[in-house]
Amino acid sequence: MKIVVMKFGGTSVANVEKIKNVAKIVSKHSKKNKILVVLSAMSGVTNQLQLYIDEIDYFPSEETDLIMTSGEQVTVGLLSMILNKQGIKSKPLLGWQIPIVTDENHEKARILNIENKSIHHYFKFHDVIVLTGFQGISLSGHITSLGRGGSDTTAVAIASSLSAERCDIFTDVEGVFTADPNIVSNAKKIDKLAYEEMLEMASTGAKVLQTRSVELALKNNLTLQVLSSFADVEGTYILDENKLIEKEIVSGLSYSKNESKISISGILDKPGISAKIFELMSTNNINVDMIVQNISQDGIFANMTFTVSTKDLSFARKILQNNHTQINYHNLSADSDIAKISVIGMGMMSQTGVAEKMFRTLAEKEVNILAISTSEIKISVLIQKKYCELAIKSLHSVYKLSKK
Repeated sequence: MKIVVMKFGGTSVANVEKIKNVAKIVSKHSKKNKILVVLSAMSGVTNQLQLYIDEIDYFPSEETDLIMTSGEQVTVGLLSMILNKQGIKSKPLLGWQIPIVTDENHEKARILNIENKSIHHYFKFHDVIVLTGFQGISLSGHITSLGRGGSDTTAVAIASSLSAERCDIFTDVEGVFTADPNIVSNAKKIDKLAYEEMLEMASTGAKVLQTRSVELALKNNLTLQVLSSFADVEGTYILDENKLIEKEIVSGLSYSKNESKISISGILDKPGISAKIFELMSTNNINVDMIVQNISQDGIFANMTFTVSTKDLSFARKILQNNHTQINYHNLSADSDIAKISVIGMGMMSQTGVAEKMFRTLAEKEVNILAISTSEIKISVLIQKKYCELAIKSLHSVYKLSKK
């Protein structure tokens, strides 16, 4: 029995008419394979639920996850209803009914185990299983959420658990592009990407896939396809780098405007201070990205800058302020008026000049670089937010990534 997992995002299920369109796609594929569909909430619903929580100003808890995961139940029920009405045997399921077992981290839970025996049982009597994305159940029995974009993680985790043929991620775009088409009108669709390239793109701001879902696909060697639910065309395949015939020097650009910079000045330059700062971030489930440390000329004091998600900024600042005595810093400041620009490509491992071209282009456009971080296949810089679009367009042009 071949199984294909299909995940549909919020824009694909934004209303009943679009859910009927999803039903057509599922119906077409259910003639050849057993289909497990993973759904997000209707577009905008999760944001509205977050606004309700924000009015109460309450930290992550079992109540917040109970609220945040409620939107997916609606779309699952509606799609299953439509499929059954059309004579396609469909079974609607919530994450805890599988169960998808997670740890206790509310709003950022990680999957510990998936009991797939129940899925195989339901497939004996149904052609399609429609499952809520984004949600699981903790070992203590509380509903948990997997973080924003968590439906991608649900889909990839389920597909890996079932050794599915592939996992198709349906969105409102036709695949992964060399840059955001909303900024660069002549950006081109990429036919194939290595897991590592997609992982860097996702972690540096590309909204097509959640980072954790790509990590899971890489770990399990699961082929992903990113494609549109509104156009019947092949999408972008995410696969093992060994399956790529030619590795592009630069495959694409990504950006993020949802990060904030925290600067701590006047900390003692001695072992253990950095460890203390990042231990505080880690124990409070705050992810840190770019890190820059400068030592003063006297060799006594240091200044440290790092970035966090803007959503975590106020919490991170509060933690550092509450631990001022232990860290013993002179000043703490934050800046949300920044953007991170990243250049990504597998070919960068064997080619020179990519960094020089990036820095020269930004200098010519008088864009100041606030911080730099690199990996084998990525260069990221922090700049002022107002220069984000200028930087993306200029770099896209200089690396010749446009449609031919």
